[in-house]
Amino acid sequence: MSITVLKAGLQTTVQDLGRNGYAHYGISASGAADAFSLRIGNLLVGNDESAAALELTILGGDFKFESHAFIALSGSEFEAHLDGESFQNNEGIYVRSGQILSVGQSKEGARTYLCVRGGVDVPYYLSGKTTHVMSKMGGLNGRQLEKGDSIKIGNLSSVTQPIHNKDTLDLNCAIIRVTNGLQGEWFSDSTWNYFLSNSFTISDLSSRMGIRLTGNLIQSDRGNEILTEGIPLGAIQVPGSGDPIISFVEHQTTGGYPKIANVITADLCKVGQLKPGDTFKFQRVSIEEGERLRLEQESFIQSLKAS
Repeated sequence: MSITVLKAGLQTTVQDLGRNGYAHYGISASGAADAFSLRIGNLLVGNDESAAALELTILGGDFKFESHAFIALSGSEFEAHLDGESFQNNEGIYVRSGQILSVGQSKEGARTYLCVRGGVDVPYYLSGKTTHVMSKMGGLNGRQLEKGDSIKIGNLSSVTQPIHNKDTLDLNCAIIRVTNGLQGEWFSDSTWNYFLSNSFTISDLSSRMGIRLTGNLIQSDRGNEILTEGIPLGAIQVPGSGDPIISFVEHQTTGGYPKIANVITADLCKVGQLKPGDTFKFQRVSIEEGERLRLEQESFIQSLKAS
């Protein structure tokens, strides 16, 4: 059972929930840019929520199914057609051998996930199947997909009953919530007010490694260099240029810029849906509120599994 790539799109890669536990070797976890949508997509087809799928970015691609399959698109809504007929987002759908799924441009957001019952079958590399694009590690030969690639579908020995999801969890990408960063006190109250009250724009130079922001310059009262230390996922670094950078799924594991804030876990999926040109504002919350929002998101996933 396999899928043939007829058109690869802008950046289509194999992603799962990441390879954790290797930061001390300088290897970040990588994984889906919007893990929340990947988990839902896998549940829609009866996979374990951590199964590997195809992450489609901004512009999808054309995929021919060489065998019968049960699939779903989950995440931002893209233009999608199956043999010319409109393909419904966020719903498990059977496809026949020989049919072609054409995924066009995103209608909103940056990414959608093509999940297939049985998962995408590529070799494990350091406990994960995820593609780390910057280091050319994992996935299919460590790279984004290309025309002519054949993607194997995994076996069905561990699949379960697919869910039918009609519920949604409100995800407002115009607001990204943060807690104080490790060097948050390096920034004055007036700088914090400026940081929180003004909109930022996603730069064209953004990638899975870092989301670069433009529009408003931020400066620390104590300079823009620190002794090199570990960088958590979602840390907002402020380099000498003053343009903040959100460390994302393929982030470097150490760095020497002060970190004004950190994106809360529940909003990392929203960062994964931001594309160049999008604007948003930061909102500061307490660690306790960030944890409450994480648990709310987890409860939503668990309610889908229970249904």
